[in-house]
Amino acid sequence: MAVSEKQSVALVSMAASAGLAVAKLVAGLLTGSLGILSEAVHSFIDFCATVITFFAVRLGDQPPDERHHYGHAKFESIAALAETGLLLATTGWIAYEAIHRLISGDTQIFLTWWAVAIIVLSIVIDFFRSRALDRIAKATSSEALAADALNFTSDMWSSTAVLLGLAVTWSGFPAADSIAALIVAAVMAVIALRLGKRTLDTLLDAAPGSATEDIRKIVEAAPGVLALERLRIRPAGATLFAGVVVSVPRTMPVDDLIALREKLVRDIRLAYPHADVTVTTDPVALDDETIAQRVRLIAHRQDLAIHHLTIQRVGIRTAVSFDLEVDGKMALLDAHEKATALEAAIRGELGADVEVESHIEPLPERVLPGEDLPEPGKNEIEAILRKLAAGEKRVSDIHNVRIRRNSEGIFVHYHCRFSPDEAVDTVHEIIDHIEVALQRLKPEVRRVIAHAEPIGHALH
Repeated sequence: MAVSEKQSVALVSMAASAGLAVAKLVAGLLTGSLGILSEAVHSFIDFCATVITFFAVRLGDQPPDERHHYGHAKFESIAALAETGLLLATTGWIAYEAIHRLISGDTQIFLTWWAVAIIVLSIVIDFFRSRALDRIAKATSSEALAADALNFTSDMWSSTAVLLGLAVTWSGFPAADSIAALIVAAVMAVIALRLGKRTLDTLLDAAPGSATEDIRKIVEAAPGVLALERLRIRPAGATLFAGVVVSVPRTMPVDDLIALREKLVRDIRLAYPHADVTVTTDPVALDDETIAQRVRLIAHRQDLAIHHLTIQRVGIRTAVSFDLEVDGKMALLDAHEKATALEAAIRGELGADVEVESHIEPLPERVLPGEDLPEPGKNEIEAILRKLAAGEKRVSDIHNVRIRRNSEGIFVHYHCRFSPDEAVDTVHEIIDHIEVALQRLKPEVRRVIAHAEPIGHALH
């Protein structure tokens, strides 16, 4: 909803309040009707409130800045609180004057048709004005406009009470005018208390409605969330600020963490479209983490790549060894410092008595220009590969053979099949045996990369 629409409806409301206040004041003074005078004061207070509302809307619609990170929407709440104070002050004056007249017996008034017409006109104007304000207030979540809508709804009903009081007074019961004024005061008091409670809730950052429970259910239902540690919600105009802190397994991959945060933000905004959501993940250790998971996590945190991770139990001691991959051009001193820092972090996690050994090896990060090996050479190496595989009873169906050459030598790629129940250790042992045998027969072969597939699965 455009800002100008909020301001324009506030301006129209301001003009209507001013016109009705003047008309009721003239009618009240000429007739002496406390009911009409109370309505005149009520309308004057409404005029003051609409002036406050207009400027509050203009200020509240300003975007966040360096000092007001959550925007300026609380200006509207302050305006609504000011309107509450004005309503209560007006209520007190009307109630006092009505009771004084009833006690003193000074209840005579002079009725005219045009005074009644003014009250009827004010009821009609208040009806359409409150509907317009309520519609815009709901569309923009404007507390100031919502307060105005409540005010003018109370005007409509209090004017109706005054009109009934005038009718009864006309029929010969003068005290009805003061009684009608008391009814107006009671209606205004109820409206003021309702408005004041809602405004104070906003100023005190109370979570609206069932937002806390709704968001709690959304977060706790998300896969990967161990627990909702903290949930903070605060409304500011149309925006609902939600801060969510969840605990997740510390071994969760970074990509999964990012996906989880995006999912939580997306799901909360589906329930609350104007929500500004911040999700923080708190990685925690689980009781069932393996030593390998913990070691890999430590390496990942230091942005280091490891492989050939081996965990051994030697008596009552644990021994950890691995290959640490670093840039091949890195100085040995720098590489050793990285290895030492990683080993120290692992001991800090697993215990000082854990034996940790690292092997530093280069990790080339360049792209090697290569080419397919010419047919004669390719056919020769493929024939040797198939012959070696035929000698292994558990491997079958050699396919997708690709043989390429680059500056480091010949690389052989192939797919093969094993029984779906075969252990990975056995598969790896057989593939290694084929690689060693092929490199012994063809020393120019630098690497052999085999992709093992279970029998019965689709070809890759």
